Amino acid sequence: MKPGIPENTRVYAIGDIHGCLDLLEQLLEQIVRDETKRTRVKRKLLVFLGDYIDRGPHSAQVIDHLLNRLPPGFKKIFLKGNHEVMLLDALEDQETELPILFWLRNGGYETLASYRASDEKPDDRETPRELIQLFAARLPAEHLAFFNSLQNSFQCGDYFFVHAGIHPDRPLDKQLERDMMWIRDRFLFSEKDFGKVIIHGHTPMRDVDIADNRIGIDTAAVYGGRLTALMLEGQSRKLLHADADKRPRRDP
Repeated sequence: MKPGIPENTRVYAIGDIHGCLDLLEQLLEQIVRDETKRTRVKRKLLVFLGDYIDRGPHSAQVIDHLLNRLPPGFKKIFLKGNHEVMLLDALEDQETELPILFWLRNGGYETLASYRASDEKPDDRETPRELIQLFAARLPAEHLAFFNSLQNSFQCGDYFFVHAGIHPDRPLDKQLERDMMWIRDRFLFSEKDFGKVIIHGHTPMRDVDIADNRIGIDTAAVYGGRLTALMLEGQSRKLLHADADKRPRRDP
């Protein structure tokens, strides 16, 4: 039997945004249009798979949009990605340079700029400690609360939603956060039946990566690819995409 979603439920799972506000806006418009064409259901969910920030130009604006401007009528599920883990690690110990540098070198500089904590990569006079302290001062309290509230995973029907994937040798209820945030090859190349179909992001691909036991929907939005949503209803699936080459023009 095909995997399915409970009756009277519709899910839209959204892949890695990485500060691409324009693609997020475009994809949400498509979701609303798709939703209005379908029969009414009691439960509508937007499930975001994490990595909202870093690398792209509008991380702060993406978080603000997720908090304040999502379409009404949906239950929102926000999962944690490894980039949110790096940000929180950098904020947790502002005197230790290694986690700060790890975050900055993996897209954190662009996030700093979006919060106006730095206009560009720092020169020799700006230390990582100074940058993280400035960022912490500029970070709105509601944004910090958002990062701290993120879930590691979510289950619905025959599907398990997570950022990176799962460890193939552990049951779903025994997964470790580090695997759910960071795992790649051991999960991606596993042919095991995980008990549920895993919906994940984290590993950017040119196209949606569909296997019997998992579906990867990180389609490299921040690298000039697409931002993807996977619609699930009953035993049906549909893909929606926001394409980088269809980005609307913005005033300078």
